[in-house]
Amino acid sequence: MGIIELNHSLVSNKLAILRDKNTGTKEFREIVSELSTLLCYEALKDAETYITEVETPICKMNVKKINEENYAFIPILRAGTGMLDGLISIMPNAKIGHIGLYRNEETLKPVKYYYKTPNGLANREVIVLDPMLATGGSAIDAINMLKEDGAVKLKFLCIIAAPEGIKKMKEIHPDVDIYCAVIDEHLNENGYIVPGLGDAGDRIFGTK
Repeated sequence: MGIIELNHSLVSNKLAILRDKNTGTKEFREIVSELSTLLCYEALKDAETYITEVETPICKMNVKKINEENYAFIPILRAGTGMLDGLISIMPNAKIGHIGLYRNEETLKPVKYYYKTPNGLANREVIVLDPMLATGGSAIDAINMLKEDGAVKLKFLCIIAAPEGIKKMKEIHPDVDIYCAVIDEHLNENGYIVPGLGDAGDRIFGTK
């Protein structure tokens, strides 16, 4: 399993704004979307292409294109939807699914409440979205569900990952590459990433 961390000054600058507790909802949401676009750019650099002909103002030529309908973006509700616009902006014809999971605050285990995905997952590259990879529980459960539905080519995109979540993902889903903006230090006793940025869902939707 590959762990791909974006090492870029622009990414570091945007992360600094996200981490600041004084950053407002509008700016926080916009930067999550921008970072998601950059993560998608990195995750799809090996996307399969086909050859077709176009005519430029000068001449005809063969060009490489991506069949966008071969891709599915699956955000884990609710925070994962904050990443969706960033991906759709560069691949608008990808199919969209949703997986609803929430974390039991006492057990830290994910609880499923919604599941709807595109047909034909076995024939698509499936990209799972969640801003935070903390304990790894939600990501692992979501990927389990997708594999049960036939998905075989999956990637996981997040803004911040904790070493504990990466380790757990590697143990359970060694075939799934993780793309993150940064790997943070550790989880605290409440299962939150340190230094992190707080609860991504609350900050994206302004619920706290």
